[in-house]
Amino acid sequence: MSETPQIDPADYRRVLGHLPTGVTVVTAATSSGAVGVAIGSFVSISLDPPLVGFFLGTDSSSRPFIKEAGHFCVNILAQDQMKMCGVMASKTQDKFAAYETTPAPGSGAPVLPDVLAVIDCKLDSIVSAGDHDLFIGRVLDLATVEVEDDRGPMVFYKGQYGTFGSPAAG
Repeated sequence: MSETPQIDPADYRRVLGHLPTGVTVVTAATSSGAVGVAIGSFVSISLDPPLVGFFLGTDSSSRPFIKEAGHFCVNILAQDQMKMCGVMASKTQDKFAAYETTPAPGSGAPVLPDVLAVIDCKLDSIVSAGDHDLFIGRVLDLATVEVEDDRGPMVFYKGQYGTFGSPAAG
């Protein structure tokens, strides 16, 4: 095969939409203030050294701020944080106005309230990947948030947000 096949973008999204993904908000503290962006492409990369990553569109308005900050914090969203996800996915000027955040211990990036877990990172590298960049972070600190209500994670599947039910027996 010498030719690259032409893939219809609508088919690409439809087919890949069959793979459920977790939903996160990546935050950073910059000289211009806090930045936050909803991400559905978070990935664990390496255990030794501890590396994680996420993909961000090259035309994202958050991209230059996260690059400049040199760090980021991944906030793993719970099933009941749809409103927060919507705010962080929007072009709203002050995405943090309605939320009381705390600074991540290593980077100072905003930690959002009531998330399931946080992963604080130093930006290790950025790899170009088509119309996205892979931001790779070295983990500085990480924690789960202990809550009594046992909320599930927010999941994106077939263009819809939802949650993960009971684990399958098996």
